[in-house]
Amino acid sequence: MIEALLERFAVDPRVAAAGRRAAGACEGGRERAAARATVSAQMLAAFAAEGVADSDLAATYGYGYDDRGRERYDSLLRRIFGTESAFARLSLVSGTQAITATIEACTPADGRVIAAAGRPYDTLRNALVDAPHSLARRGARYDEIPLADDGGVDHGGLERACRAGVDVVLVQRSRGYAARRSLSARECGEVARTVKRAAPQALVLVDNCYGELVEPTEPTHHGADAVMGSLIKNLGGGIAPGGAYVAGRRSVVERVAARHYAPGLGTALGPSFGLTRALLQGLFAAPQAVTECLAGLDFAAALFSELGEEVHPPAGAPRYDIVQAIRLGSRQRLLAFARGLQRAMPVNARFAPEPGDVPGYREPVVMSAGAFIPGATIELSCDAPLRPPFEVYLQGGTSRSHGMLGALLAADSLAAC
Repeated sequence: MIEALLERFAVDPRVAAAGRRAAGACEGGRERAAARATVSAQMLAAFAAEGVADSDLAATYGYGYDDRGRERYDSLLRRIFGTESAFARLSLVSGTQAITATIEACTPADGRVIAAAGRPYDTLRNALVDAPHSLARRGARYDEIPLADDGGVDHGGLERACRAGVDVVLVQRSRGYAARRSLSARECGEVARTVKRAAPQALVLVDNCYGELVEPTEPTHHGADAVMGSLIKNLGGGIAPGGAYVAGRRSVVERVAARHYAPGLGTALGPSFGLTRALLQGLFAAPQAVTECLAGLDFAAALFSELGEEVHPPAGAPRYDIVQAIRLGSRQRLLAFARGLQRAMPVNARFAPEPGDVPGYREPVVMSAGAFIPGATIELSCDAPLRPPFEVYLQGGTSRSHGMLGALLAADSLAAC
């Protein structure tokens, strides 16, 4: 594959040589292949058990009562996450909305929320703390537990904080825009056990964005009360046109539905507008899309490591999300990376990304994206806040060849910087 790409796309000779070495270093991985096969088999089993029929694909409008396709989709998520209930709606337009809605639905007006894995990513923290009408501005208490020295959760500090009283503990699984490592599903379960020892009544809610289907198990298999995320990231398979989800304890899901629609209406609402086919097809394709994405990111890690850049995680290391961090050290190099990556995009490849202000972020952000579904970060993209240590966060890529090409062209742009 590397030779086919290098034959058709001219890159700096140093990048080409590093690309060949990186491709060789990424071959193999029997343990990872077994895990990917397990995830794929689990999705096949979920669909086989659910028994989706042609009639389930019919469109609904208005209130969306008796939408069998929507009910099938919710049930599939329940099977995948091993939960009592699930609630996926097109009217939940982002992971941030689903996460915020769940936290607010589960937190009393004078309650307390603890972020267990340090500062959440900028847009979520803004929604919870700083923005007008945020939870904290309406009277709830919000605290963050700084990360431990190893980049994981400080369980001692978390347990002490929980003993002082807490209603909701938020766990951000992915690294976000921070110099920290992502958490495995099992580590999220360890957080849940720590919290329950100190505050048995507290709810542990996991921001699962970028982490779905990366491992054979999910945080809810290990004791988390609920997970929340976007349908245009991992679960969308590059096909789903929008939406977000909550899956977990029935009591949590019912609270979210009551907050989203109105108390007493339950989960029976939500028209599909003829998009159920795309949602189901995207979910069915999601394990393979995530597999391809992980392979492309592993190549990117190997390539940029060969070129002397600091990467996390390194090639061959366990991955718990679809994000690759690459530390570039300067604003100029961040912009060069983003502009090089943009050349690989199937949409808007002729445009050059420019940094700009993004709601919820303190610094300008440069983004490279050419997705068929705007914001679908299961498709190849990168984000980079223009602040030290000037890390770029490479995401997605529904085919490994596209991920590899993006990495090569980004590296080529850096070589000319």
